[in-house]
Amino acid sequence: MREDNMLIFEKSVAGRRCVTMPKSPLIADIPDGLKRSSPPGLPEVAQIDLVRHYTQLARKAHGVDNGFYPLGSCTMKYSPRLNEDCAALPGFTQTHPLQGEDASQGSLAVLHDLALSLADICGMDEVTLQPAAGAHGEFGALLMVKEYFRRKNDLKRTKVIVPDSAHGTNPAGAAMCGFQVVPVPSDAGGCVDMEALAAIAGEDTAALMLTNPNTLGLFEKNIQEIVRIIHGAGGLMYCDGANLNAIMGRCRPGDMGFDLVHLNLHKTFSTPHGGGGPGSGPVGCKAQLAEFLPGDRVVFENGRYAFAKRADSVGNVKNFYGNFLVCLRAYAYILTLGGDGLREVSENAVLNANYLMKLLAPEYAPSFEGTCMHEFVLSLEELKKQTGVSAADVAKSLIDRGIHPPTMYFPLIVREALMVEPTETESKETLERAAAAFKELHALAFSKPDALLEAPVLTPIRRADELAAAKNPLLKFEG
Repeated sequence: MREDNMLIFEKSVAGRRCVTMPKSPLIADIPDGLKRSSPPGLPEVAQIDLVRHYTQLARKAHGVDNGFYPLGSCTMKYSPRLNEDCAALPGFTQTHPLQGEDASQGSLAVLHDLALSLADICGMDEVTLQPAAGAHGEFGALLMVKEYFRRKNDLKRTKVIVPDSAHGTNPAGAAMCGFQVVPVPSDAGGCVDMEALAAIAGEDTAALMLTNPNTLGLFEKNIQEIVRIIHGAGGLMYCDGANLNAIMGRCRPGDMGFDLVHLNLHKTFSTPHGGGGPGSGPVGCKAQLAEFLPGDRVVFENGRYAFAKRADSVGNVKNFYGNFLVCLRAYAYILTLGGDGLREVSENAVLNANYLMKLLAPEYAPSFEGTCMHEFVLSLEELKKQTGVSAADVAKSLIDRGIHPPTMYFPLIVREALMVEPTETESKETLERAAAAFKELHALAFSKPDALLEAPVLTPIRRADELAAAKNPLLKFEG
């Protein structure tokens, strides 16, 4: 077996060490009763073996730094290194959340100013930075919805309406907060079915959770009528801000009529996204909901920054004040770009998506006609019928061409779906090369379908049995 395909445990040799430390006279002998009966099951390797192992792993990992990454809905955009440098400044990294306010004035200033900036960007009156991810923000916001109606003694509002194209976290968060989830279908154009919504909304409606632009990459053209229906029924409008990258600087959820919104700093505002974190999901709201926001607010009074309790907060949803260094990256991103720069980001994201969508035609048909926003969804249903090549086969074949696969089989209302989001940070030439790869695979599907059915062939691991991996994952090394 090639060394770069071996697990670190397979490179282990008994007694080998990266570093050998002399016994310290300052450490007392450990009593026998506290000692392990057997050594820990850790690999034993030299330092050079360890360095090579992780270097080889890093080279195998596909990230936005080494290739096109059009993972729809995730906004895998390039994150400027300047913001990483800001997040590594000792004055920020060597602080502690339990140190006093007087010793944290710089950090508190960041939290204060970032909250104001995000409130302005999304058209809200106040923002909390405490939630650690988008789904976490949704959960916190829905707790606010629940408390809002409880305070009004309007306990009949037990239902949350969720479009059938929504992110799965929307119904999950609503259910976790004790709401009944009511789906509303999409119409023939991919937006909310207005007749169905009008029939569903009523005295038991607590909120509508709406992503705008939606998960199909389409702007809800009837947004004002949607707001009128929900507000007319006495419910609240909640905006899933996962797709803010398409509209920031152009339009604001608050101006559309939304009462609450969560933002994904790790998608839109510069923190590298993927690998399980880190993330941040701030929640913004209108004034009538502000006292219910999770966590404390940062205020500036008498020449200093300080924390202030919210009278009717739903409580903390995370320890301390959120993922601070993620917030710091976002703050640096906003200061660097300014209002005009943020607007240019969204304009280029929409331009890139529409350019790539047009390049892929006529071989790949979008699921819905017309102009898209920051992303678009392709349906490969006809290709599969004609050739037997599925969306997954095309996605896996892109790996051999140095392109991370688009999001597969989502949203669920599109058969054989590939969701493509090029983001604003990709060049025209990169998009053209990607389009050429897509088109090459389309031609191969008809002339040599087995080439796609066997892909990927250039990766350390070939096509895995995904069902077996999901049902019987191997989570530890069996030597």
